[in-house]
Amino acid sequence: MTQTPSTGPLALTRSALAYLALLCGVLSLVPGMAVVGASAIVLAILLGWRDLRLVARIIFGLLVAMSLLALVDEPSALMDGAVNMTRLTALILTVMLLSSLLGRSSDLERISATLFAGRPAVRYLSVTFGTTVLSVPLNFGSVGVVSSMIAGQVRRHGDSAMARNASRGTLRGFGASPTCSPLSISVVMTVTFLPGLHSWQLIAFSLPLAVVYLLSGLLFTERETEALAQGDAVDTGLRKYLPWLRFMAIIGAICVGAFVLSGPGGLSYSKAVTLSCLGAVAVLFVHGLVSSPRDKGNPLPSMAPVSNELVIVGGSAFLGALISSFALKWLGAGFSLPGWGYPVVAALVPWVFFAGGMIGLNPIVIGTLTGGVLGPIWPPEAVLGLGIGIVSGWGITTGGTPYSANSLLMERITGYSARVAAYRWNLVHSVVSLLAGGMLAAALTWYLAS
Repeated sequence: MTQTPSTGPLALTRSALAYLALLCGVLSLVPGMAVVGASAIVLAILLGWRDLRLVARIIFGLLVAMSLLALVDEPSALMDGAVNMTRLTALILTVMLLSSLLGRSSDLERISATLFAGRPAVRYLSVTFGTTVLSVPLNFGSVGVVSSMIAGQVRRHGDSAMARNASRGTLRGFGASPTCSPLSISVVMTVTFLPGLHSWQLIAFSLPLAVVYLLSGLLFTERETEALAQGDAVDTGLRKYLPWLRFMAIIGAICVGAFVLSGPGGLSYSKAVTLSCLGAVAVLFVHGLVSSPRDKGNPLPSMAPVSNELVIVGGSAFLGALISSFALKWLGAGFSLPGWGYPVVAALVPWVFFAGGMIGLNPIVIGTLTGGVLGPIWPPEAVLGLGIGIVSGWGITTGGTPYSANSLLMERITGYSARVAAYRWNLVHSVVSLLAGGMLAAALTWYLAS
């Protein structure tokens, strides 16, 4: 979340509007709820205009311009845009609530300490895979947690190969989450823009790809000659694994709930994930009320500081629906690429994400444009190839470009430059991973389309 005061009439109004949007997203099947939710989102954005970053203001400007164009040329697309906007905004707000409530857990400190134990290779893989696991429920909170541990090592023992490798592992670990996490906005948006693609199909191929991405990172680390810096108490025996087991249980319950609601339950995947996460939020909130002192209370976090997230996620979802409608109308329902064109485009999709990330474009924007334009014209039987191209490019961009939110967060906490991390530490690994992701996307597209 962006930093802004969370008290005062204006802040309370913005927070209330965000919670209203969340409620409307949950009740999006009720007639009129999508319009109310979209209106609440826009009003919350306008009230928080001073907090918006440049890219968020540009997206909002595009949203207004495209809405006016749709009002004249394709009015029916506005309702599709409102539904997309409300549903995906509800998802990101729910995930942020989940992250905030889990961030209060004492388990996080113990989990962080265990990540730095063991030999160099074991320690690197622990940090990398540990960050990926934590990012499923915590989102950006995982980067903050692990980066704080790295910063503590740097303060006590100075710059070292261990700290630099841990920073590499943190960025790559978070970068793997958009590729394979069933709760990530990338997977949800991909399945939303490619209706013929099921989340389990996508994850069946993207999870092994993410594992290869993380393991191959071992080849792109520094040699550690220093002894492991001690100073953090680490639990032993069963106590060492209990925090991990509790976190994995929460993740497992959310994932099972999402799959059940989207499969036998028949709900859209974005709504299934939202409801599953919201159930976990309710349980954690009640647990906090029961376990915390009565005079302290356990209020829900303020949603006043989420203006940028509302624009980037909600606005991009709205734009995606409009672009899809315009693409079908302008290109024509019968438009198609040559047979060889689909594998070539699939191979290039990850590079489009990475190039956009290198100039500061958020992957959500690129994903919206890619899904909105290519989704309607892609062969239905080969959407898995396009989906792999989108989520692999999204993940590599998140982990290997200097303007991603997690890179900037790591820079602020640890002091290690995001540019150095992107250009010196991760560039070769990113290029190799882009080649692998693009080749897999192209191969799947060619095989399934033929």
